[in-house]
Amino acid sequence: MRGAVIHAPGDVRFETLDDPKILKSTDAVIRTAVTCVCGSDLWPYRGAEPIGDPHPMGHEYVGFVEEVGSEVTSVKPGQFVVGSFATSDNTCANCRNGFPSNCLHREFMSACQAEYVRIPDAQGTLVATDEVPDEETWPGLLAVSDVMGTGWWAADAAEVGPGSTAVVVGDGAVGLCAVIAAKERGAERIIAMSRHASRQRLAQEFGATDIVTERGEEGVARIKELTGGIGADSVLECVGTGEAMRQALHSARPGGNVGFVGVPHEVAIDGQELFFSHAGLRGGPAPVRRYLPDLIDRVLTGRISPGKVFDLILPLEQVAEGYKAMDERRAIKALLKP
Repeated sequence: MRGAVIHAPGDVRFETLDDPKILKSTDAVIRTAVTCVCGSDLWPYRGAEPIGDPHPMGHEYVGFVEEVGSEVTSVKPGQFVVGSFATSDNTCANCRNGFPSNCLHREFMSACQAEYVRIPDAQGTLVATDEVPDEETWPGLLAVSDVMGTGWWAADAAEVGPGSTAVVVGDGAVGLCAVIAAKERGAERIIAMSRHASRQRLAQEFGATDIVTERGEEGVARIKELTGGIGADSVLECVGTGEAMRQALHSARPGGNVGFVGVPHEVAIDGQELFFSHAGLRGGPAPVRRYLPDLIDRVLTGRISPGKVFDLILPLEQVAEGYKAMDERRAIKALLKP
């Protein structure tokens, strides 16, 4: 098969790889319907994370089951499935407590920008649709496998509820999906922090009521101005930088909550500052599998349209251009078609 391999910062190639095989009785192999480039893939692409030896890339996927191991009974060949970027058995204590992304047998998917993918712990990881969905819904279902599920987790962790005010820090695909999540969870006011016109328009289409272009302390001051000097009930941090975390924490009101889902890079939190803020802080890898049945239904019924975050569609063989376009902010998120 063919798939994406990263060799060095800025160097992603489309190469011939070994076909995935069933290695354990709990595995499945799927044929990818669509896949994509994630904002978190840009960390190694930009040299902000070590790459080491050349290796496959990608952790978002939907597709058709090709083969299953002997212990897999929840899905069967031919079915269309959606999975999470983190595998889970759905039976361990952490899974039962609602955190399948911290499953005791967790593996992080890392080779999904390819024509075929092996899925460990397929029984607990994959969710099959009742029938093969229309192709027009595939981008939305692909978003559910990570960015929509992660945006939902940001809203969940920040305890967004009916009538609340929510601030979304970050206007990438996760941040935009977090706007959807905040609206679906009943937020009355949703303030999106963005400096890019195309992303601002999409945020407003998804439900943002206000746009703040300022960053850092100026951004915090603007949030305070919009909230009567108090701060927001819920702040959804969807970037992962130290600046974004500080901005999020300072934008929350006393007693408010911050949900942080951006993979942290050089983020340090001062204990004294957190102590006196009276803000709650929760985050981590999104428990996407917990949300899959609900989010799949919302996409298939047309209630939400997270697939709109894909503003660049390319054949899989042009995956390097997808990375380049996202790195240069010419695209929010690149969809790849095998």
